[in-house]
Amino acid sequence: MTTADYGNIEVRGARENNLRDVSVDIPKRRITVFTGVSGSGKSSLVFDTIAAESQRLINETYPAFVQNLMTGYGQPDADSLGNLSAAIVVDQKKMGGNSRSTVGTATDAYTMVRLLFARLGTPAVPHPIALSFNDPSGMCPECEGLGDVSALNVDELVDRDKSLNEGALRLPQFAVGQWFWSIFAQSGFFDPDKKLRDYTEDEWDKLLNLPEAKVKLQMPGGSAMNSTYEGLLPKFRRLFLSKDLDSMQPAARATVERVATRSACPACEGTRLNPAALACRINGRNIAECAAMEVTDLAEFVRKADDGTVTPLVTALADRLGNLGHIGLGYLSLDRRSATLSGGESQRVKMVRHLGSSLTDITYVFDEPSTGLHPHDIHRLNELLVRLRDKGNTVLVVEHKAAVIGIADHVIDMGPGAGSGGGEIVYQGTLDGLRASDTATGRALSHQATIKDNPRVGTGWLRIEDARTHNLKGVTAELPTGALTVVTGVAGSGKSSLIHGSLPRIAPDAVFLDQSAIKGSRRSTPATYTGVLEPLRKAFAKANGVNAALFSANSAGACPRCGGIGLTYTDLAFMDQVATVCEECAGKRFIPSVLEYRLRGKNIAEVLAMPVAEAVGFVTEKAARPVLSAMVDTGLGYLTLGQSLDTLSGGERQRLRLAIKLAGSANAQTPQVYVLDEPTTGLHLRDVEQLNTLLDRLAGAGHTVIVIEHHLDVICRADWIVDLGPGAGHEGGELVFAGPPAALMNEPRSVTGDFLRRHLEC
Repeated sequence: MTTADYGNIEVRGARENNLRDVSVDIPKRRITVFTGVSGSGKSSLVFDTIAAESQRLINETYPAFVQNLMTGYGQPDADSLGNLSAAIVVDQKKMGGNSRSTVGTATDAYTMVRLLFARLGTPAVPHPIALSFNDPSGMCPECEGLGDVSALNVDELVDRDKSLNEGALRLPQFAVGQWFWSIFAQSGFFDPDKKLRDYTEDEWDKLLNLPEAKVKLQMPGGSAMNSTYEGLLPKFRRLFLSKDLDSMQPAARATVERVATRSACPACEGTRLNPAALACRINGRNIAECAAMEVTDLAEFVRKADDGTVTPLVTALADRLGNLGHIGLGYLSLDRRSATLSGGESQRVKMVRHLGSSLTDITYVFDEPSTGLHPHDIHRLNELLVRLRDKGNTVLVVEHKAAVIGIADHVIDMGPGAGSGGGEIVYQGTLDGLRASDTATGRALSHQATIKDNPRVGTGWLRIEDARTHNLKGVTAELPTGALTVVTGVAGSGKSSLIHGSLPRIAPDAVFLDQSAIKGSRRSTPATYTGVLEPLRKAFAKANGVNAALFSANSAGACPRCGGIGLTYTDLAFMDQVATVCEECAGKRFIPSVLEYRLRGKNIAEVLAMPVAEAVGFVTEKAARPVLSAMVDTGLGYLTLGQSLDTLSGGERQRLRLAIKLAGSANAQTPQVYVLDEPTTGLHLRDVEQLNTLLDRLAGAGHTVIVIEHHLDVICRADWIVDLGPGAGHEGGELVFAGPPAALMNEPRSVTGDFLRRHLEC
């Protein structure tokens, strides 16, 4: 059958975000790759228009009551969308779930392993649920299936030299006058004026450990209210330790890290399971030992365990584990916590769940699925995308790497620029045609990579000795100071273990820039998050002789109708919330009188509407200039100062953090050590070159720059390479090569060297 037999996804007049009335036909049951510079509109078209409308229409098939319980999707700004299929979005968002969620539970592989042990294990267990750490019948009673326990530092919770009335309870939520404080002060168990150090043993036990007691509180106005008293330690555990640390707000997370120290549960030794579950074994191994094995090893163990009575189960489980290995995740174990996975790992784990699905004619949407993959593993990713297509599905991929673009049946290039300079389709066709085009992507793809001719020697060495974190096998490596070092190797080879596990001990002042996303809200903007707004507000106030609070959309100058957001939100009960531009301020966020004040001819709303690249030429305040320049250097010049952070992609937010760190260290008198973890995530090929220039400039200024990276264009420009491997997991963890990049290509054991040579020959 031809493409025409299946029809096309029809998009007409799409205007979501920066899209400019985009109309396009996308062939169904084909792989279409969307390319373009960061911020050109790829995600706006694929995720915010096509996928969002598909999911919205599916939600509308449910009763109104059910819709009210589901994630809402607003109708995209477009004239029409036709011939849509059900969409499944496989994005880079970190996998949800709390500390109980693991790779095994997220992929359902652990459920299959439990069933296998229930059928073949000895001594036998009554049912598979008795092997679950999320069920009382299988979990360790000491840690309740978490695998670790918390020891609380009481002196971080209370000041023994103060009374309750003097603020003896240290946590902000328990400050004098707060509700929690009132429960303690009015419980009748203590004299609120008595110093904690003078408490009797009984009073101290009630303060810290009393599980629950009914108390009567006096309310303002003389009325009384019944409440429940709970000791400080159980209350802290309930309020803070029952939640996933990674999902907490920064202030709450800092509190937990200060008060609580987590360690492996002594009862179950971190296995999460009770003795009965751990006693059940197959061929000498219990289920916890199997869950701790690398996926590739577990697949072999499972196949050998088949006695002929459970062949269908073994086949399904081995296939599931094999898919994890095939996608480059064979180094993971089923007991790995989901929250510790990178964005790229999370996306590939989600992908595995769909490979065995019997559904067809689904639209699968992927967001840079090659993120975190070594070039050696990209062909495996491509095979999975092709398998999804060949099962009768439509595959839409947002991607920058040529190796993934190469498998496309159809390519759509967005541009020509970013932000307000993008939002158009500048090319449609094949990869060869894209290379020949004069678009930013076409020029970047046809660019011939070159290796650095004269790498820096460095001014000294940072020596890591006998590193054994995770899979490292006693690695000793030297990293030159005052130079650019790129740490390479396949995913799971030990790169992050070497740098994050060892470098803090020998370079405690190093500036680490990881991939964790920053949280944004409707009110947060690049100007507020980076601190640029503060000197601007002061400059406006000084120039006009008024209070600086007037120039904050979160303070005195905010529009009263929209609260300084610029939009008003209408709640339509079970229907999607509708956002409209505020009629009173016309989206400018400030009251009219504030907009009459000017600084160098511009009012505050006009300044916040400026792209960063334009603001660099306007802003003269010294405190703001370094971070603006750093934002341009990290490829964020197209963002506007007042753009809401919740409209930024994960890659944009990561580079925003990078810009802040670089600006904060710009005036350092002594050389700094910078550590970056895959900084090319989400970057267009054109922007990678800009990043290379920035990294090289830092090294040229005497700083030590260490980059964990797969991108071959970054590896080409390094002064020094540290290559780990040769494989992943227990097949890696060795130092394969250390030296200049040109010599890497001559190392026969280096997978990276082989692909670097191919890259330079293209």
